[in-house]
Amino acid sequence: MSEANPTIEVREGEALDMSKVDPILKAAIPGLTGEAKVTQYPSGASNLTYAVDYPDRPLVLRRPPFGTKPKSGHDMFREYRIMRDLKPVFPAVPPCLYYTDDESIIGSEFYVMDRVDGHILHKIPKDWNWGETETRQLCENFWSRLCDLHTLDVEAAGLSDFGRPEGYVERQIKGWNKRFKKAWTEDIPKYDDIQDWLEEKMPADSGLVSVLHGDYRIDNCILNAEDPTQVSAIIDWEISALGDPLMDLGNTLAYWVQADDPPHMKLTVRQPSMDAGMMTRKEVLDFYAKRTGYDVSDMAYYYVYGIWRLAVIIQQLYFRYVDGSTKDPRFKSYGQMVMALAETAREKIRTGEI
Repeated sequence: MSEANPTIEVREGEALDMSKVDPILKAAIPGLTGEAKVTQYPSGASNLTYAVDYPDRPLVLRRPPFGTKPKSGHDMFREYRIMRDLKPVFPAVPPCLYYTDDESIIGSEFYVMDRVDGHILHKIPKDWNWGETETRQLCENFWSRLCDLHTLDVEAAGLSDFGRPEGYVERQIKGWNKRFKKAWTEDIPKYDDIQDWLEEKMPADSGLVSVLHGDYRIDNCILNAEDPTQVSAIIDWEISALGDPLMDLGNTLAYWVQADDPPHMKLTVRQPSMDAGMMTRKEVLDFYAKRTGYDVSDMAYYYVYGIWRLAVIIQQLYFRYVDGSTKDPRFKSYGQMVMALAETAREKIRTGEI
């Protein structure tokens, strides 16, 4: 098999000062010795992720991005805490080891976890020689993990105080609309029609309360090194919360581009959801409903919300590129992705289709 999860040299302007980090980690993690080699994971577009490889123990360090950040975004403790507390009841998270809010060390808060060996995929490698059977197995296991998370006993996990599920839908809709206005750039339409529709058609709270990942997709999963149809760990929990699971399902469906989607929707594909053997969005809804028992008959609203929320996230990243906070060349074309997603949201509003 191909290299599971390759890293790159640390990008310009994103260096990690190990002269300050190393003694702190050695004091906090028993048995840690030697000098660490530091490289960077290239795929993250939000928080920055580093491989900190000691001779006998590979670690991962996460910190917020440099430059302008949303006030409520990039909460490292929130991401650290949810994985720490989930681990005993939901094994598909990495073991978390250390967190600090002392910004004098590297200029921001950060946390450290053990590295979980495995594959992070944007595409299924040709040398795996997978057919539809293996692809379908990965698809079912991927969606099963989300069903497991959404049916988890929140109280048993010790997470009852993790958020305020009451009013979650309204906070999300109004919050993402507000974030778009704050991150708007002059080359992007204002999309008042989408924002107004989301606020006018907002459903009442369903009464369902689940742990929500917030950004669940295949490339936020570490697939088992020996059997990549299995999900070993889920990462990137920075916008996790307690709330209506249908909102989280809408978020994940927004990423789920399928083979018969129009070209403008395929601009945003980041995972192998179009491969032969993968479920369609409608098949996903049937699968999810059977596994969770939740009513998904009115998913069109949540799907539009997911698409719009994704557009806002990408606009926030594009804003950071436009205002010069980041030089990452990946963000240069993000304005086009925002417009493609917004047109998709408009289309789904017109048709009511998933």
